[in-house]
Amino acid sequence: MPQAPQTLDAEAVRSWCARALEALGREREEIDAINVYPIADGDTGTNLYLTVESAAQAVEAVFAADDPDAVDAVRAMAHGALIGARGNSGTILSQLLRGMASVLAEGRDGDHLARSLAAAAGAARDAVAHPVEGTILSVATAAAGACAGGGSLVTVARGAYEGARTALEATPGQLAVLERAGVVDAGGRGLVAVLGALVEAVSGEAQVRPSGGSVVPLPPVDDCAQEDGPAFEVIYLLEAEDAAVDRLRARLDALGDSLVVVGGDGLWNVHVHVDDAGAAVEAGVEAGRPHRIRITHFGGAPEVRERLGRAVVAVVPGEGLAGLCAEAGATTVLARPGEPPASGELVDAIRRAHACEVVLLPNDTDLRHTAGAAAEQARAEGVRVALIPTRAAVQGIAALAVHEPDRRFDEDVVAMTAAAGATRYAELAVAERQSFTSAGVCQAGDILGLIEGDVAVIGQDPTTTARTVLDRMLSAGGELVTLIVSDETPPSLAATLERHVRETYLAVDTTTYHAGRGAPVLLIGVE
Repeated sequence: MPQAPQTLDAEAVRSWCARALEALGREREEIDAINVYPIADGDTGTNLYLTVESAAQAVEAVFAADDPDAVDAVRAMAHGALIGARGNSGTILSQLLRGMASVLAEGRDGDHLARSLAAAAGAARDAVAHPVEGTILSVATAAAGACAGGGSLVTVARGAYEGARTALEATPGQLAVLERAGVVDAGGRGLVAVLGALVEAVSGEAQVRPSGGSVVPLPPVDDCAQEDGPAFEVIYLLEAEDAAVDRLRARLDALGDSLVVVGGDGLWNVHVHVDDAGAAVEAGVEAGRPHRIRITHFGGAPEVRERLGRAVVAVVPGEGLAGLCAEAGATTVLARPGEPPASGELVDAIRRAHACEVVLLPNDTDLRHTAGAAAEQARAEGVRVALIPTRAAVQGIAALAVHEPDRRFDEDVVAMTAAAGATRYAELAVAERQSFTSAGVCQAGDILGLIEGDVAVIGQDPTTTARTVLDRMLSAGGELVTLIVSDETPPSLAATLERHVRETYLAVDTTTYHAGRGAPVLLIGVE
C-alpha cells in the first residue's frame, strides 16, 4: 500500500473534487428525498451536486491551463463553488470551502487541515443571518471539533468525517421538523459525503456510506408540512464592496429568511427566500452589480413534493423582467449582454422548476438550438417539455399572460404559442460599425430600429427612431403596445411614446415594463 501523503497537494485536491462529485452524484436522489428544511422542495442533493460540479470544473480548468500547486487548486475549488453555488446548502458549502482555502494557503499538513475546518465552520456561521442547530452548520462545527487536536493528514480527515457522521445522526434531536419527518438534515448529509471524499483522496481507501434507520429513509410526505414560507428563492452573484454588502444583508434580512451571503474580495453569492423577488434583486442593484440571477418560485407548496404539475421557464434580458416573470410564477434565466445562457443553464432551470410539465420560453432567436438541446435533455430525464419558439421578451410576456396551469397541457401550450405568435416585436439598437443593412448603409453610433429582426429604420435620435418604428408596426393594426425599457434608455422615451400612442391611436393601450440593467435600449411589442 502506498504511503499516505503528509500534505495536501494539488493532485489530492483534484481527487477530492472528483470523488466528492461522484459521491454526491450517487447520493443526490436520496439527499433530495430527505430535504425538509428550510424549504421542503426536494432539491438539496441536486444543489450540492451542482455546486461541487462547478468547483470541480474550476479545478480542472487550472490544471488544463498550467501545472498548479496546491494553493492554486484549493483556491480554484473555493472560487468555483462560490460562482456555482446553488440553494441554501450549496451556498453554505461554498463558504466552508472558502474558509478552508484561506488557511490551507498557509500550509497543507494535518494541523493546517484541522485549523482550516475550524475556520470554515466559523465562516459559514458568520455567513448565515440566523444560524439554526441541526443543520449543515452543526455538522460542520462537529467535524471541526472532532479533529481539533491535529495530527497527520489522514488522521485529521478521518476524525472530521467521523465527527460529521455522529453529528448528522443527532440532527433530528436538534430540529423538530427533522424529527417529525424521521430524517436527518439533507445539507449535513451532503457535507458528510464531501468529507468522506476527502478521506478517500488522502488515504486512498473507500469509505463506508452512511447507513441506518435515521440516515437514508424517505420522508413521509404527509408528515412534512411546515408553516407557509416565502414564495421565492432568489440567488445571484454580486460584485460589491464590503460596506455595501453589510447594508444589503440588513435589507434582505428584513425582506425574507434563509439569508446566506458568502464570498469576499469584491465577489459575493447572495441567497434569500422572499415574497418580493423584485425587491431582493433591486437591493442587489443598489449594493453593486448582480448577475447570474436565479429566481425560483416555490409554488406555494409548504410540503415535500415530487414535482409540481406544470411550470414555465423563461429567459429574460434584465433583472427587472426576472422579478416580473418570477412573480407571474415563472422560473427565470438571465441573459447577460454578450453572454447568452448555455444549454446546461436552461436544463438547470428546468430542474429547479420541479415540474412534470414545463413550457420553455427562450425569448431570443439565437437561443433556438440551445433551448432545443436543453428540452431534449430534460425530456430524457422524464420531464415533458414544450418549447415555444419566442423570439423576443415581449413575446414571452404575452405567452406568460395567458398561461393557465390548470388546463390541459396541450391546450395551454397552444394558447401561449398563439399569444406569442400574435405579438410582433421590434428593438432599438446602436450600430457598432459601418455596415450594409436592409434599410441602407449605417454608420457607427447610428440608432437602428429593427422589426422582427430586420433593420427597418436608421436614425440618429432614439425617440424619433422609436416613434417611426412604432408607427410602422401600428399601421398593420394592433390593440396593445408593450414597451420594455432598460437603465440605458433615455428617461423620457417611454413617456413620449405612450403619449404618442394615446394621441394618435385612440383604441390602443400601452404598457411599460422596466427591465433594468443589461437589457436592450428599447423593446416594443404590438399585439
